[in-house]
Amino acid sequence: MTIPPISRHVRPLRGLYVITPQDGGEALLRQAEAALAGGARILQYRDKSRDHDRRLAEATALRRLCRRHQALFIVNDDAALASRVAADGVHIGSDDGGIAEARALVGPERIVGVSCYNRLELACRAAAAGADYVAFGAVFPSGTKPETVHAPLSLIREARRTLALPITAIGGITEDNADAVIQAGAGMLAVVQGVFGAKDIRAAAARLSARF
Repeated sequence: MTIPPISRHVRPLRGLYVITPQDGGEALLRQAEAALAGGARILQYRDKSRDHDRRLAEATALRRLCRRHQALFIVNDDAALASRVAADGVHIGSDDGGIAEARALVGPERIVGVSCYNRLELACRAAAAGADYVAFGAVFPSGTKPETVHAPLSLIREARRTLALPITAIGGITEDNADAVIQAGAGMLAVVQGVFGAKDIRAAAARLSARF
């Protein structure tokens, strides 16, 4: 039986937003389940490989896992895969095709999130084009993407004043700085190493989720 996606109109975009590590491998589902058990409300599957069969199998399993935990499941970069596994949405960047193309593939009820890096004008254009949320980062130095641009908290504050869309912050977010990011206006904290790099993934997710 096909499980339909959760409508973007009924699930609030808020809370801990975990992004799977590239090297998840055989441990991926175990790690994801621990993060979801700890309170992650959104999980993004990020895999840049060309192993289509493995990616389909992992995305399908992760989507089922998210359903059990009543969390949203987002696929990074691949709107076709998101549609195929009935994900709740897709997250795209500047090189991943336009919002209209993604929306045409995933449908009107699913979520389309857009990376806007450190540029408010990109976020404004994304909002006008129908994005459901925008993401800024890196707000702090990132071990996952050390070469990425810096998006200061002042940008998050300006975006919160300017945009009606939910805002995601990503990059170097930890228990020590999470409160400052939320206070600046981010409704979602996107985290990779701050959760999946912890010795106790469930506990790390629970501590960050408690910020909300």
